[in-house]
Amino acid sequence: MSNAPPRNRAPIDVSTWSDAGSREALALVASSVAEMVGFEIAIISVVRGESMFSVAVEGRSGATSAMIGVATPMSVVAPEFERADDWGRFLFVPHERLGPDVDPAAGWWIPDIVPIDAEDAWHPLDLLIAPLYADSGSLIGLLSIDVPTSGRRPDLHQRHLMERYAAQAERTLRLAVEREELAERIRLAEAARRVVRFATSLDDVESVLDDCRYPLLEAFRADYLEIRTYATTEPAELPEAGSPPTGLPAELAEAIRTTARRCWDEQEVLVIGADLAHGRFVDAETNARLIEAHTLLGMSTSMLVPLGAAHASIGHLLFGRKDPAMAWSSDERAGILDIARDIGQVVVHSRTLAREQRLVAELRRLAAYKSQVLSMVSHELKNPLAAISGYVEMLESDPGITGTGQLSLGALDRATRRMGRLVDDLLVLSEVEDPEATVPTSLLDVRPVVEDAVELMRAAARRDLDLQVRAPEHPVLVCCSPFDLDRVLTNLVSNAVKYSPRGGQVTVSVDEGPDHVEIAVSDAGIGISPEDQQHLFTEFFRSTNPRALAQPGTGLGLTISSRMIERNRGRIEVESRLHHGSTFRVVLPRPATD
Repeated sequence: MSNAPPRNRAPIDVSTWSDAGSREALALVASSVAEMVGFEIAIISVVRGESMFSVAVEGRSGATSAMIGVATPMSVVAPEFERADDWGRFLFVPHERLGPDVDPAAGWWIPDIVPIDAEDAWHPLDLLIAPLYADSGSLIGLLSIDVPTSGRRPDLHQRHLMERYAAQAERTLRLAVEREELAERIRLAEAARRVVRFATSLDDVESVLDDCRYPLLEAFRADYLEIRTYATTEPAELPEAGSPPTGLPAELAEAIRTTARRCWDEQEVLVIGADLAHGRFVDAETNARLIEAHTLLGMSTSMLVPLGAAHASIGHLLFGRKDPAMAWSSDERAGILDIARDIGQVVVHSRTLAREQRLVAELRRLAAYKSQVLSMVSHELKNPLAAISGYVEMLESDPGITGTGQLSLGALDRATRRMGRLVDDLLVLSEVEDPEATVPTSLLDVRPVVEDAVELMRAAARRDLDLQVRAPEHPVLVCCSPFDLDRVLTNLVSNAVKYSPRGGQVTVSVDEGPDHVEIAVSDAGIGISPEDQQHLFTEFFRSTNPRALAQPGTGLGLTISSRMIERNRGRIEVESRLHHGSTFRVVLPRPATD
């Protein structure tokens, strides 16, 4: 008798195992065994997991169609090794040795022959097999021969020939298995490359998981794949993502999640089957629920793979195969764990990006709200201030108000004007901080803007203050808002004049770089301490230097200047030493050239 499928098990497609050259070589060996040793049937089977399946069959057409690709559990084959006679490479189990508790039809194909009338006649239930081993000594397959053409059990001469062909079958099968393992590693490496390529090219978690699905199903030859990431609450609430709900009862779904988390802690992949043994971290109750879950999904064998990054478990992959003969190989278990780590890193990156996008959206909403509040408050203050200013002007023209009254009106007028400047600055600040606001830009030469700002301050400055402009003779172009650049330069030059001593010098220079234009405003004034420089562009910040505080200001000028330059894709830098002056640099990108 020869290895055959248990009842109700369909043959598998052997064309998916190893490469065509290896299968042809095994078929040639099987044919040679049958022809040269004198048997009608020769079968070479390969061990995969807990079963072996026939990959080369030589013999009657009926035998070939019945046995090619069929799987036999190792639990059926192993007991025969114990009761067999040792014929060297071959093991022989005479039909007389089959016990009354043995059901041959449960795992073996029985040829339809009538024994000849001889003492050494071959019986349909006789079993002649040669275990085939790898270099490591592990069982990789089986050579089974059946139905001798002579109708008799092999004699010594036939046994000698059988030894030679068994050795040849072993060498050929070793090579085929090695080529299959190499092809599997290449296939898994290609799957990892495709998964990582797809995953890293996307931003949102759902797209990442969806694009990983087909490469994983194809690479691991699975009939089913569930990809699931778990919901989070910290540091931000993110929903569950991945495959649609499986419809499993809640307690079974939770058993899968709990086990996946333990798998991540142990850095292991768990194989689930009908006879799943209790693992180190799977108790009897969880074991039963996992088996029930994968049975409800219609799978014969499943593989639970944890998803995670660093020390955190974030989800799982659940593969399923319907064919029980297709065991999950050690290469597949190791390969998918590496791929799962890569997917976990990408999921964490995508989640971080999602959190950042939510944070940015929230910050933009708050910035818009802040801008609206500033604008509303400023507009509400303008009318009362205008009224106060008007009444102060009327009272100042009243001849009946003299002495202390006039002094009070003067103080009130100065306070009103200062408040007016603050309101104007608040309105500008609300406009530059509005994330929805657009700024009209144009191609302009910075030299005239610099010269206008210096001339405006020259008229207001003391006569003993030297204001210098150093700029190229040719136009220096930037793409910027003319209003923004003018306001920023006017503010910076005004500050330089304000904080410079008598007889000092303020210099405004323009320099061109490969991809930027730099406008520097330098003075030899009171300077700014390192501590103050940390807060210089913060709203309403005033220097801690008493000499600077003696000068009037709202604490918004540099804040507004910084925001204006930023919205024109530039930046402001400051370099200063206390008592040794300051230099403020405005850096703007040069316009793109065709």
